[in-house]
Amino acid sequence: MSIVVTGATGHLGRLVVEALLAADVPADGIAAVVRNKEKAAGLVALGVELRVADYSAPETLKDAFRSGDRVLLVSGSEVGQRVAQHTAVIDAAKAAGVAQLAYTGVLGGPEADFDLAAEHKITEQAILDSGLPYTFLRNGWYTENYTDNLAPVLEHGAVVANAGEGRIASATRADYAAAAAAVLTGEGHLNKAYELSGDTAWSLAEYAAEIARQTGKDIAYSNVPAETHLQILTGAGLPEAFAAILVDVDAAIERGRLAGTTGDLARLTGRPTTPFAETIATALKG
Repeated sequence: MSIVVTGATGHLGRLVVEALLAADVPADGIAAVVRNKEKAAGLVALGVELRVADYSAPETLKDAFRSGDRVLLVSGSEVGQRVAQHTAVIDAAKAAGVAQLAYTGVLGGPEADFDLAAEHKITEQAILDSGLPYTFLRNGWYTENYTDNLAPVLEHGAVVANAGEGRIASATRADYAAAAAAVLTGEGHLNKAYELSGDTAWSLAEYAAEIARQTGKDIAYSNVPAETHLQILTGAGLPEAFAAILVDVDAAIERGRLAGTTGDLARLTGRPTTPFAETIATALKG
């Protein structure tokens, strides 16, 4: 039996592997499913087993899992293709007879009413239909979704969005990775869903003010109409379909859909979630 992490060269998957090692899981008890072996040198250095497979090539997944494995399905990044990709993973996991299939979905689960949630909801239902023992990790927003994009904020002196006064209970990728490691190594998590979010919800006005405080620059929050925000994003080079998803998420933020503070994340990790001011400070140092 191994603990298997899919998408292990991605931002979240790599951190889950590191969290498992930090939790004293032996390296030879961890298997990393990767699409590109050449990009997995860092994982090889950690001593974990590599299993090469591609969500989009179902035939490669037949050897990705073993009977009794505990598996984390990290959701794919290719919006519009994820239902087929995730279904291929679920089918392969069922055929192998895995003991647990954990899945990184979205805060709110079946109640989430924004476009980005659609594929997650279909995937959750497919896992339920499979009959596999499951754990749903319904991740809220990553603070890095904002702090990874500080350059234009600092250049233009503005945080631009169409989220109104909505609040965001974000946490770091490392926080969510620690929660995933906890459910993969602990007991009592089968057939449960966790609504994961940061301990404190903050507004984009507060985010802008914190950047200003830490940099000494004038940074304002500019709340713009959805149509204007879409034009700004596409003008910056984002594909229109992806830009529309981001604009729709902002509308969901304004409706309070990413503001929930359930405490599930802190309870799973046994520590408070990372304050957004700390994540900003780390990004500015980088």
